Amino acid sequence: MSERIIPFRDLEEERSLFGSLDRNLHLLRRLYGVDAVSRGGVLKLTGDPESLGSAARVVEEALDVLRSGAVVDADQIERIFRKGGADETSSPDPGGVRPEVEPRSENQARYVDTIRTKTVTFAIGPAGTGKSFLAVAMAVAYLKRGTYRRIVLCRPAVEAGESLGFLPGDVASKINPYLRPLYDALHALLPRTQLERYLDEGIVEILPLAYMRGRTLDHAIIILDEGQNCTDGQMKMALTRLGRSSKMIVTGDITQIDLPRQESSGLVTARHILSGLEEVGIVHLSKVDIVRHPVVAEIVRAYSRSEEGERSGARERLGLDKPRGRERPTSQLPRRDGGG
Repeated sequence: MSERIIPFRDLEEERSLFGSLDRNLHLLRRLYGVDAVSRGGVLKLTGDPESLGSAARVVEEALDVLRSGAVVDADQIERIFRKGGADETSSPDPGGVRPEVEPRSENQARYVDTIRTKTVTFAIGPAGTGKSFLAVAMAVAYLKRGTYRRIVLCRPAVEAGESLGFLPGDVASKINPYLRPLYDALHALLPRTQLERYLDEGIVEILPLAYMRGRTLDHAIIILDEGQNCTDGQMKMALTRLGRSSKMIVTGDITQIDLPRQESSGLVTARHILSGLEEVGIVHLSKVDIVRHPVVAEIVRAYSRSEEGERSGARERLGLDKPRGRERPTSQLPRRDGGG
């Protein structure tokens, strides 16, 4: 293994080179297969001589551009780094990113692997199966690794029994309760000060689905939560926000649709029409994957039994489940002449 030291003129030069969250430092490691550590005003590169030489050349080229006095943004530095690096387009997940939390069931492990290998992942299952939390955990892992530049989380603001108009405060205050579960997941995975900084800098963005219209999201990992409450039009709009080098995860529970009866669920429709696409993965989670308090699984099972009973009762009332009886013999039919 060889080593190369590249000094910086000042802290600002180092920040300009590596960008927000050291994303270009992570990119340098991934593209060239070197160990790169930036500390104390110097960049220390370690690796085999060939990889080390390539990595050092692109770093020095980028520094020359920065020192020329030209206005340079992080995207331009990224292009310089990528110019001599390996092609990343062959795999949606170069480097095998894993979440900080371990999957607790076979289906959850399949869910994580699908996120890694597919551009769009649908996770469908009941409450408590880890759909949203694992999606956020993977997004945070990707962000820390530098695979994606930002996380965009969104939800449809569909009312479930209480009107937005009755909630106190301005529009932001009215919308916040719908987004609270996403904040809770992020708080569980990131220190508070770091999360606040990410939110302030737009590295992590949490917004209602309606605010996604008209946008194209490049270099982002996008999570659409509660997808069962999207209409067909909203689901199509959300899926077509996907930009260059981005990934999307859609979660939802098709047994908990809060849309008006005349509206079809965009999640149900998408599952049907997108299931054959190569870059789309669909994972179904079930009651056995519930990882909340054990009583949650019992509650889900009890509701399932009750709903199944109601469906059976409705079929009986309509006569749909009654066996067809044998025809009465001719001798038992009433006589048309009124005779006995």
